[in-house]
Amino acid sequence: MTKRSLSLRNPVFWVHAFFILFSLCFLIPFLLIIAISLTNEEEVLRGGYSLFPFPLDFTAYRVVFQNPEQIIDSYLVTTFQAAFGTIASVFIMSLCAYPLSRQSFRWRGPITFYIFFTMLFGGGLIPSYILITQYLNLGDTVWVYILPSLANAFHIIIFRTFFQGLPYAIIESAKMDGASEWRIYFQMILPLSKPVLATLGLLGVLARWNEWFTALIYIRSESLYTLQYLLQRILLEAEFIRQMASEAPTGIDFGVFTVPTETVRFALAIVAAGPLLVIFPFFQKYFARGLTIGSVKG
Repeated sequence: MTKRSLSLRNPVFWVHAFFILFSLCFLIPFLLIIAISLTNEEEVLRGGYSLFPFPLDFTAYRVVFQNPEQIIDSYLVTTFQAAFGTIASVFIMSLCAYPLSRQSFRWRGPITFYIFFTMLFGGGLIPSYILITQYLNLGDTVWVYILPSLANAFHIIIFRTFFQGLPYAIIESAKMDGASEWRIYFQMILPLSKPVLATLGLLGVLARWNEWFTALIYIRSESLYTLQYLLQRILLEAEFIRQMASEAPTGIDFGVFTVPTETVRFALAIVAAGPLLVIFPFFQKYFARGLTIGSVKG
């Protein structure tokens, strides 16, 4: 910045100062989580939370990575189902939404209503469990994370709205030049749809990365646990051991089994959220543009 922009009388200075302070409001809590995860449990219980962990204590991370093979397996399962599931889901939903955005498609109205109707009513947990385990035989397989959630009715409607906003003249000109519908879709529609693809792709990755309920209901093999479900089990086990030690009769020493549950909780947050913090900057510019889908058009 120039000397003029640093002047207190310059409005630009106050705009910059406001946004710097506003950014710190989001940055400080994240730094606090990192600091707590690196703090000794006794220091946290005695002195409360602090931005400066002293002395450094990695006990919470030792507890989390006590079984590194299982953590790696859960990372691989979560990464596969989040990446492959999101790509397949976005592709299928865009394929479904493209014909629904065309005025020439005869059944666009009934099919759109059918898709919208699924947003109002659901089959329930028990029918879904019977369908997935007894008829589709997806129980205790990695595909149970992917196949049942390939399509989202609300996201299909968002795709349809975005496609309707694209100039129809480019489709007409392509058809006059002899382009097929598949070529129009892959070479013209998809390249123009990067904002909505990135936005819904990021939302899909977030939802799948935080998936734990599916593992709770359908998965029995520990090698197929998602990261979130495994971390939840680690926290529950740590709290159980802590409670068992506190309720033990006098004279019984549980010192070996003492688990830092408070700092472990924050270490789990860092382990779970870390990869997404790396992914988000690559989607940020498309995500910001995608938020305006369906807004006022010029």
